Amino acid sequence: MKFFNWIFSIIAVVVGLAAYVPAVEAHGERNQEPFLRMRTLHWYDVKWSATKLKVNEEMTMTGKFRIFDDWASQVKKPDTVYLGVGSPGPAVVRIESYMGGAAAIQSSSAEIGRDYDFKIVLRGRLPGRHHIHPMLNVQDGGPLVGPGEFVDVTGRLEDFVLPVTTMTGEKIPNLETWGVANVVTWHAIWLVIAIVWLLWWVRRPLLVPRYLALQAGEEDILVTPLDRKVGAGILVITLALIFGGFFMAESKYPRTVPLQGGRAKMEPLPLAEKVVYIKVTRATYDVPGRSMKMQFNLTNNTEKPLQIGEFTAASLRFINHEVPAAVAGVDANYPKELLPKTGLKVDNNEPIQPGATKAIFMEATDVAWETERLTSLLNDPDNRFGALLFLSDSEGKRHLATMGGPILPILKKHDSRATRQIQ
Repeated sequence: MKFFNWIFSIIAVVVGLAAYVPAVEAHGERNQEPFLRMRTLHWYDVKWSATKLKVNEEMTMTGKFRIFDDWASQVKKPDTVYLGVGSPGPAVVRIESYMGGAAAIQSSSAEIGRDYDFKIVLRGRLPGRHHIHPMLNVQDGGPLVGPGEFVDVTGRLEDFVLPVTTMTGEKIPNLETWGVANVVTWHAIWLVIAIVWLLWWVRRPLLVPRYLALQAGEEDILVTPLDRKVGAGILVITLALIFGGFFMAESKYPRTVPLQGGRAKMEPLPLAEKVVYIKVTRATYDVPGRSMKMQFNLTNNTEKPLQIGEFTAASLRFINHEVPAAVAGVDANYPKELLPKTGLKVDNNEPIQPGATKAIFMEATDVAWETERLTSLLNDPDNRFGALLFLSDSEGKRHLATMGGPILPILKKHDSRATRQIQ
């Protein structure tokens, strides 16, 4: 009796688990290793024109990315890249895409240490709540995903249409369903041929009689002259369908374009003069405190005083709330989970004067390091971090600088080497 109760309990648990369908949050980028998110691409100024749209309505993603100077040695260099979109399946359709001001319909090369802008036009297709990212695919290196925002698509999938006009002027009312009948027809033809061929052999005893014939050395009786004639007939029909279909397609579509294998040349943004120099002297990650702490020397070679406004790593944006220009630069649609509420703490927010070099202690503390799974950077073989630092001058102009280097884990709750009072 106890045995049956045990079996019933297992069945009940299995049925209960099968009936439980939790909501799935689309944050696949968190599965990427921190070195991929911190030492390859740094996305910034990413904006979504809308977070709510109907089926067939369009939205635009724009922004920039910096190909990090200290590119991770574990990743293939971006000699060949392709601009894409990260989404949970065909939730949206890409209508247009641009990189460096040129149409990004082909792969292109990219230069380490340079910045590129991008623009992607998307059309709502599948109703639901979807996490949409910009993404750059690197040949032999995989996809590098940028920040993602939830986009709500309303309406009915049945109402989705994708009209296209071909180079010959032919108007296709809906690419979603165009040519489906032709595909179904050809699949049905080949399926019928396959079924006829299988039934021809299945109609006679298969296993035991054929085995006995082989044992008796009578292999010749297994394939009869009629079998050979049927096989030859099916071969002729198959070849006739192949060549006939080819000539039919050629006559119906005389102008075709082969698959393109070339690479386009995407121009990076103009190379800005390097006017801010950063030398990291010490960087630690306080594991119990969930805090990245950095000591560095910053040299201001501009003609105006500068203030540190933002620290960005792996799309996490730590904003210095003491700098109004940095707060004003945050787009209203930027994902809230990527904007730590604690912000960025700098030990001295006094402007760095032109020509001066200042020792700075900076702290980026938030649980987001854990929720974004970035603390595993401490397990990387080279233990290095990478980030962008944004500074604002007295006129509100923004200056961008990269920073990075080795980072040490601090596992104790109190460590005098890693703790410094924030003024």
